[in-house]
Amino acid sequence: MKTPTSATVDLFPAFARERRWVNGVDIAFRVGGAGPPLLLLHGFPQTHAIWHKVAAALARKFTVVASDLRGYGDSDKPPTTADHAPYSKRAMARDQLALMRALGHDTFYLCGHDRGGRVAHRLALDAPEAVRRLMLLDISPTRTMYERGGFEFARLYYHWYFLIQPAPLPERLIGADPAYYLRVKTGSWSTQGAPEFFDPLAFAEYERCFTPAAVHAMCEDYRASASIDLEHDRADEAKRIQCPLHVLWGEHGVVQRLFTPIADWREKCDGPVSGRIVPSGHYIPEQVPDLLLVEMENFFGS
Repeated sequence: MKTPTSATVDLFPAFARERRWVNGVDIAFRVGGAGPPLLLLHGFPQTHAIWHKVAAALARKFTVVASDLRGYGDSDKPPTTADHAPYSKRAMARDQLALMRALGHDTFYLCGHDRGGRVAHRLALDAPEAVRRLMLLDISPTRTMYERGGFEFARLYYHWYFLIQPAPLPERLIGADPAYYLRVKTGSWSTQGAPEFFDPLAFAEYERCFTPAAVHAMCEDYRASASIDLEHDRADEAKRIQCPLHVLWGEHGVVQRLFTPIADWREKCDGPVSGRIVPSGHYIPEQVPDLLLVEMENFFGS
């Protein structure tokens, strides 16, 4: 298959860059290291490049798979449907489960940030036999955030309501100056209001991948979250995460300000739930990578 052109070759020098056709889509990913398998899933509006500050160290103890979600990075951006099902977290989770199985990993550790955390949550519900341990970064459950967020949440997470507007409204507005939107959006989630902590190569990767097709797919991701994903969550009210769960969230973030992550996730889990607040904004893997690395090695290595 065609190898994507990507700046991440400089961010993951010891990792192989691969693609696999799974679940009806072509998924791009990086893989490196040796040891128990660990799947890393990124969030909006980024790519697997978010893990570049921790990947090499993790690869000393784990077989690390850092994947681009469908619709993001160099992964496929399939056509959508009226119910947004191709961008449901269930569909995205099936991609990642199929990828890990294609790589020979029937069970694995799993860590997701932002949207990747929501995919990871669904994967743990739909395939509990596959996920050994689960770590989630800077999120509370989607349904909890929609139902309990209120006015302040709508103001601070306006994009949850903007991106779900019918196509092509958000796509065309973002498309007027996508580089500007990307910088403003990422800056609004940082500690100081500017993304100064991003490695220039990583941010160049986010800009490269912020194409019209990706913007549309990202909007579909959010449209699915406000519709079919909530339907799946309601239908699966009795399903709960079975494995140990560890949650980290930033002290300067909206999750810390408006939600109670440990309590929120205990409502969704039968397994033990642990976690802590960390001195960062939303972008934990890039703002406090050393701290995250310790947390991951302790949790996944135990």
